[in-house]
Formats: sequence, structure tokens, C-alpha cells
Amino acid sequence: MHHHKWRFILSALVVPVTLYVIFVVSPYWQAVWIAMTDWGGYSATWNFVGLDNFVRVLRDAEFLRALGHNVIMLVVCPVLIILLGLFLATMITFGGSGRSGHRAVTGVRGAGFYRVVYFFPSVLSIAVIAVMWQAVFEPRNGLLNGFLSAVGLGGLRQVWLGDPRTSLASVIAVMVWVSAGFYVVLFTAAMASIPTEIIEAALIDGANRWATFWRIVLPLVWSPVQTAIIFLIIGALDGFAVVQILTNGGPDNSSTVMSLYMYDTAFKSSNFGYASAIGVTLLVITLVLTTVTLRLTRREV
Repeated sequence: MHHHKWRFILSALVVPVTLYVIFVVSPYWQAVWIAMTDWGGYSATWNFVGLDNFVRVLRDAEFLRALGHNVIMLVVCPVLIILLGLFLATMITFGGSGRSGHRAVTGVRGAGFYRVVYFFPSVLSIAVIAVMWQAVFEPRNGLLNGFLSAVGLGGLRQVWLGDPRTSLASVIAVMVWVSAGFYVVLFTAAMASIPTEIIEAALIDGANRWATFWRIVLPLVWSPVQTAIIFLIIGALDGFAVVQILTNGGPDNSSTVMSLYMYDTAFKSSNFGYASAIGVTLLVITLVLTTVTLRLTRREV
């Protein structure tokens, strides 16, 4: 009986494991191999160069500049998105003023509507979002500059995507707008599972809303917050689609990122070997940061 059990398990695993090896493990291995060659991507010949491409990555000023932009996104995007997501989720779930004079914990009126509105950007294609925000940032007739002029702040008008000083900040603003709504819904679902009696008891005992959030709500929703941090770190190290469509790297590469630099190296410069080295470097950075983050955010609830 035990023998048949293992035969069944192995027969059930052989197909998915084989597909995983072919379509996931194999491409990773091929990328590492290509990274150690000078393959141009469109020829049948190549030369083995060992670790030369990786040494070049570490000395490449353009790559290091792109890495710096990713680091800025890595610091700013997760912090803003998680803070905004937690604040809005808390208001939706516990931000009401109570019922019938009691201190009952309630959400704000129209919470369901707000969840739909906040989540809406998540269902749109990133290409559609980027084109839409191009229209918002358009310097002559764009919505943002028009709004600034309408409220008497015309002096703040900018060529948002075409100015090296504001190009990266504009991209970050779009990334925050796109992602925040998803995490509002995620955190709201987690907070909805917290018994309201716990919150009410803390308020009755004299705890203010900030102390209640910090000592009760946040520890009970820490698991989805940790998950959000990991996903946002991975997203901040990518950013290819938003940057490529919005600014294509910006003037003087002021908003280029590692993934866009890898793409341009491969398909514009026809240097797939070096582009693969960039990709492998990006993979290693992502794995290291993810591992470190998991360890630093580990918390007993």
C-alpha cells in the first residue's frame, strides 16, 4: 500500500515538475550561460568571456545610475504605498463615528464604494494607465498643469516628464497611484477579520486611535503587510513598463531603471550577453533584498 502511495505521488508530480524545469529553471540557466558570452542575439556565433560581463556591470556608470533610480523607488514606493494603504484601510474599516451615541467601531459611510474606487486602477492595463498619465502630465494642456493654473499656482507648472528634475518623481507618483488601491483592499480584508470587540475594549480603556492601531491592528495584520513589502520591493526593482511608456528613461536617462537599461542593451545595442549579465545581477539583487526583508520583518504576533 505504501509503495502504491509513492508511485501515485511521483506520477502526479512528474508532469508539473518537468514543465517547471523546462519553462522556469531552464531559462534561468540559459540566462546565466548567455551572460558569460558576447552573443549579439541575432547570430549563430559567440565567444565565451567568463565573468567579464559581470565585471563590466559593476563598472558601468549607466547601470549604476539606473540602479540608483531603482534604489530611490525602493525606498519611496513601498513606504508611501503601505502607509497610504494602511491609513485608507483603517479609515474604511474603523474610521466611522459609531452608532446611536455608542463607541461601536464602524467603517466610514460608503466603505464599499471606496473599495471599488481604490481598486479600479488595479484592473487597468499598465499601458493604458501610462498613456492616461502622459495626458495628465502633458505640459501645455495636461490636467495637472491646468489644475495648478486654475487654483492660482501657475508658477508650479512643469514639463513633468521632460524635465530631469521631475521625471523620476512623476514616475514614482504614477506607481504609487497604481498600486495603493490593491493594498487598500488587501489590508481592508485583513482588518475585517479583527473582532470589533477588541478595538472597542481598547477605546473604552482609554487608548486613542493611534495607540489602538499601533498596538492592536497593525500586529494582527502584519502578515499581509509583510507580503506587501516583499511584492513592492520586487516591483520597485522592476518598473519597466511604467518607465518605458511614460518617459522611455527620461531626458539624459534621468528616470531610467535597470530593467529598461537591460532591454535597451539587448534590443537596441544587440548585446544579449551583456544584457543577460544585467538581468542575472538584477535577479541576485532581488533575491538578496527579498531574503533580508523576510528576516527583518519576521515578527511573532
